[in-house]
Amino acid sequence: MARKPIQKEFTRKPRRKYCYFCKQKIDYIDYKDLSTLRRYISDKGKIRPRRVSGTCQQHQRDLAIAIKRSREMALIPYDSK
Repeated sequence: MARKPIQKEFTRKPRRKYCYFCKQKIDYIDYKDLSTLRRYISDKGKIRPRRVSGTCQQHQRDLAIAIKRSREMALIPYDSK
């Protein structure tokens, strides 16, 4: 019994994610800007990684620091409860 050749299905290349902060030319990420920070926090309260959020390396570092400062000031909860 001969095997049928496996057909490769067309897979789409994922769209390139661009850094929101570079695009908007934002130099400083403010820890009090909760609407912006919440975009980069998962529903469980974790900081989203670069590959998911699409931020560049420098802005990801600044974003993590801003989120941690905001948590310390009790503006954002540490968990999702």
